[in-house]
Amino acid sequence: MDTKTLSTSRYNSTNSQLFSVEYLVVAGGGGSSFGGGGAGGLLTAAGFGVTLGTPITVTVGAGGSGQTSTTTGTNGSNSVFSTITSIGGGGGNKTSGTITGNSGGSGGAGGWSPTPGGGAGTLGQGFGGGTGYTDYYSYGIGGGGGGASAVGQSVTNVSSAGGNGGAGTASSISGTSTYYAGGGGGGGHTYGSRAGGTGGAGGGGNGTMTGNASSGTNNTGGGGGGAGTDVGTGGSGGSGVVILKYISSFTSTFSVGLTVSTATSAGYKISTITAGTGTVTFS
Repeated sequence: MDTKTLSTSRYNSTNSQLFSVEYLVVAGGGGSSFGGGGAGGLLTAAGFGVTLGTPITVTVGAGGSGQTSTTTGTNGSNSVFSTITSIGGGGGNKTSGTITGNSGGSGGAGGWSPTPGGGAGTLGQGFGGGTGYTDYYSYGIGGGGGGASAVGQSVTNVSSAGGNGGAGTASSISGTSTYYAGGGGGGGHTYGSRAGGTGGAGGGGNGTMTGNASSGTNNTGGGGGGAGTDVGTGGSGGSGVVILKYISSFTSTFSVGLTVSTATSAGYKISTITAGTGTVTFS
């Protein structure tokens, strides 16, 4: 049974009415500690078939929380549209311990002592985090969190700034080209005067040398930036987003619990869901 593409016609099958939707599903970004947080997973495609009159599950994932340097940042939460699930970004690693950054939609970066690696990304959704660096005596630098389009930058010597977050991916589903799911920049080092890394395009938070790092931008899935050693808190991950594009002759009904705005442009409706869990029903 064929599902019609984005066109203005309707049709009846023997069992149901179908039409198709274009979607962008971005999960919440990972929080940071010292290594940059990984971006939320990103999935997008056109021609996704849905059944008219049947409620479809929608969830917008929250960003993971930022932590002090002794605790790894928490992963972001998944975002969901029907059978499509984007995985929350991995938390950036702490300054001590041998574990890697957390795996996720994109991986969280490695922190310090002794140069642990970045967490892995999810195939088709994002890339891994970069590796941190330490000289084992006094200085450590955090790697950059992974983004939807690129790995986070690894740090190869103690004279470097924190690793930059991996770049996100641009989408024009909203009508404007916008980057989503950038990785967070890694933390620098106060005593060595090493600056934090820059967040990746798509809402990644910047790392810092001193004080609290910046969080990922909400509704982009950006990873949180890493804080300087022992002097601040890593940034939280940005919340995710679900955007649906469909022919304007169709009606969409969203349940209580979802925060939604819908615009109409060139014969299409574009529904941007920025928070919550619930359902959408097309008719």
